[in-house]
Amino acid sequence: MSDKQVYDASRIQVLEGLEAVRKRPSMYIGSTDSRGLHHLVYEVVDNSIDEALAGFCTRVDVTINPDGSVTVLDNGRGIPIDPHPVHKKSALEVVMTVLHAGGKFDKNTYKVSGGLHGVGVSVVNALSEWLNVEVERDGKKYFQRYIRGKPEAEVQETGTSEITGTKTTFKPDARIFETTDFQYDILSNRLRELAFLNRGLTINLKDLRSPEGQAETFIYSGGIVEFVEYLNKKKQPLHEKPIYFERQRDDMVVEIAMQYTNSYTENVYSFANNINTHEGGTHIIGFKTALTRVANDYIKANKLSKEDAKLTGDDVREGLTAIISVKLMEPQFEGQTKTRLGNSEVKGIVDSLVTDGLAEYFEENPKVANVILEKALLAQKAREAAKKARELTRRKSALEVSTLPGKLADCSEKDPSVCEIYIVEGNSAGGSAKQGRDRGFQAILPLRGKILNVEKSRLAKILKNNEVVSLITALGTGVSEDFALESARYHKVILMTDADVDGAHIRTLLLTLFFRYMRPLIDAGYVYIAQPPLYRIKKGKSEYYIHSDRELEVKKKELGEKGLAIQRYKGLGEMNPEQLWETTMNPESRTLLQVTLEDALRADEIFRVLMGDEVEPRRNFIETHAKEVVDLDI
Repeated sequence: MSDKQVYDASRIQVLEGLEAVRKRPSMYIGSTDSRGLHHLVYEVVDNSIDEALAGFCTRVDVTINPDGSVTVLDNGRGIPIDPHPVHKKSALEVVMTVLHAGGKFDKNTYKVSGGLHGVGVSVVNALSEWLNVEVERDGKKYFQRYIRGKPEAEVQETGTSEITGTKTTFKPDARIFETTDFQYDILSNRLRELAFLNRGLTINLKDLRSPEGQAETFIYSGGIVEFVEYLNKKKQPLHEKPIYFERQRDDMVVEIAMQYTNSYTENVYSFANNINTHEGGTHIIGFKTALTRVANDYIKANKLSKEDAKLTGDDVREGLTAIISVKLMEPQFEGQTKTRLGNSEVKGIVDSLVTDGLAEYFEENPKVANVILEKALLAQKAREAAKKARELTRRKSALEVSTLPGKLADCSEKDPSVCEIYIVEGNSAGGSAKQGRDRGFQAILPLRGKILNVEKSRLAKILKNNEVVSLITALGTGVSEDFALESARYHKVILMTDADVDGAHIRTLLLTLFFRYMRPLIDAGYVYIAQPPLYRIKKGKSEYYIHSDRELEVKKKELGEKGLAIQRYKGLGEMNPEQLWETTMNPESRTLLQVTLEDALRADEIFRVLMGDEVEPRRNFIETHAKEVVDLDI
């Protein structure tokens, strides 16, 4: 075996010690809520994925145990256990207890790696109540246990073994995290994503917390081609097979899979070394630049347009679902949570490789190229119409009060950071809200009926809808490519609808608009859902507001049903202004749900199912989730 292939203690390079992780956990995992909790699992799994990228691991097993701990097992080489040349103790203990210690800092050990700059597994150890690690390598088994990041004893040899691998079991520390309850669906979505990105790797997920349990196996021989097909399974593709090509330059590998559908929105997802770069970066800039150039060159060369049309990037990407996956030796990620790739050289390389690959595909598949570009040319015409509508909307969106929608009851405060707007269903509820609000910082915008379903419409049609235009004008941000978060007039946009089927539908229509055309509002944490009470109950001189049927049952048992008066609110308009203020609008007593985006891929699928043209996926969704309904309005 050559020196470059040796993986032992000498390959574990230490940059600094493990300190302050427990004191400031959010610096290392982003947050201590559910998102940070699940990040612990991803960090351990990332070590196994790195072994797979290096060609030494074919299987990863993730198990949620009955006690709430998680086990990650792989069949990689096993973490080295021999003495570290600098720290003079087992390399395993160094990896588990020292920040920035790991084989990924040695280019000869891992050509490509993800993880969190190498801090991952030691941070997981520091933030766990306890952690056990078992290693099998060199014909032997080894074990070490840690309590809140500190080893109980030295690494112990526990037996012999004919296989290799690492098994890590940890229980998150309840002193650190707001919740220690792992959500199966969140883990399932991320592990499925990793299996798509690593063709042929088997990832097993099991949940042992209940007798029936849940279990899935993810393995995709088609890699990101199957990823695109999975994302488009509830859509209508314009061409049967996704376009796919893989190119390499120097030490960087670029994989592209893409397929067009008849939808009006684009869904382009980018990854660098398996990390979902939510904010994009140089790789996606290179892809988009190449895609637009190749499309325009093909149209010109083949005279597909008599008007000498010049497509923009938005035109070419309408209806596109694409996965861009790059693997490179030294990725530079911007931000603590690695959501944007910053390597400047990547843009040119991806641009060049995509230009070659896509131009070659179009020449060899002219029928597919023509279908794609005909859609793009239609999108261009629609864009011109939408541009005129946007200009009208933008003119209406000036901040002078005289140009704001007439039905908007604005607030007197001008600082957006303290202002909030309630989007209210109907004039009746709007009247109560206007009377009950604090006029200093609360604005009210009543909507008449249901807004247009934006999932089924191009932007030009959307901007002809009076209710949508009123909403965009009131918020002040513009929409789509003209969106400007810094122009937002309110930093809390609160959806307040009735607790019935129509109210839920209106709320979904609004969320679809925000997700498709004003998504930075969600990303910035500006969107909320009000939680008005479902019931008012009185017993004697005491009264209580109840928000769910479950809460009602508990309260009835607590108070007894004799002499109990129960009022069911079917609509916000049934409350007088004082009641609406006290239960739903008073910052000191109200409950608001903040709309967050944990998984953009899953959110896209849900909006497509619920609001798209296809009926069958929607029926299947309802049948699958019918038993999960908590409050049913009939």
